[in-house]
Amino acid sequence: MFLGCPRIGNSRLTTMSNFILIFVYLLLGLTLQRVKWIPTTTYKVLNKIAVNFCLPALALFYIPKIHWSNELLYPIGAAWIGFGASFLFFYFLGKQLGWSKKLTGCLILTAGLSNTSFLGFPIISAIYGPEGMKTAIMIDQPGSFVVLSTLGVLVAAMYSKGETNAGLILKKVLLFPPFLTFVLACVMNVLNFDFIAIVQEGMRSVGSLITPLALISVGLQLSFDSRSAHWRFLGLGLLFKLILMPAIFYVGYILILGQHSMMIDVVIMETAMAPMITGCILASTYGLKPKLSSMMIGFGIPLSFLTLALWYLLLQILH
Repeated sequence: MFLGCPRIGNSRLTTMSNFILIFVYLLLGLTLQRVKWIPTTTYKVLNKIAVNFCLPALALFYIPKIHWSNELLYPIGAAWIGFGASFLFFYFLGKQLGWSKKLTGCLILTAGLSNTSFLGFPIISAIYGPEGMKTAIMIDQPGSFVVLSTLGVLVAAMYSKGETNAGLILKKVLLFPPFLTFVLACVMNVLNFDFIAIVQEGMRSVGSLITPLALISVGLQLSFDSRSAHWRFLGLGLLFKLILMPAIFYVGYILILGQHSMMIDVVIMETAMAPMITGCILASTYGLKPKLSSMMIGFGIPLSFLTLALWYLLLQILH
């Protein structure tokens, strides 16, 4: 059983609406940068609301509804494998090039998680229809969302402020609101318990605020300074996220394991999506290069439209 699918209706219309909303929210954030009476730290407030309220609400709404099945290990495992590959890639690259912990942590988080819902759902629905959505939902909920709530929080805590004390890192993770609600939601799932309908609708409504808040926050931080030192790191991050990550699954799932199906195509397309908005907000909240985090979204989303088209054409040709 697949739950948590957004109300799609006309998939092409929804896809276009989401694209328009992305740029509306980003433009609003950019515009607010020029409003003098708005504090420069406003983005921090928006980040805290998104992470401490919206993300927990999503966990309590979606996770109790997840039904596990062995046949879904390919899509569910994609988010975990992708994040693990990001960790290994940027950890060793950072060590070789002498990067700061904050820079390494930023790239692990922002390049290691895909925007499998806000961008992914309407795009997959438009291309692959309801059957493709079944796979997309499993990639997003027990995949990307759970990785963010566990490994994502752990990486953010490990790489923030140069902390190496295991006790302090563990305390940060255990007391982090999204992680606490994730554990509670998992217990609810095991006990087959869910909230009454009115409470669920309230949590869904609160959770739905995460995208506009996050994108406005990104717009507030986004800058186009041609002399910025972030450009080369942005290039590396997007190279991994948009090209190398889906290539890993193409080689692993199709060439090595010999899996050829719509499900695998959806996995590759979802892993080729732009960086996850919430992952970038998490990195920013923990002080992991907030400007670079915003650039990963601000430039990654429009660039991903081109790379997604190329991946789709490649999959069609090779089939």
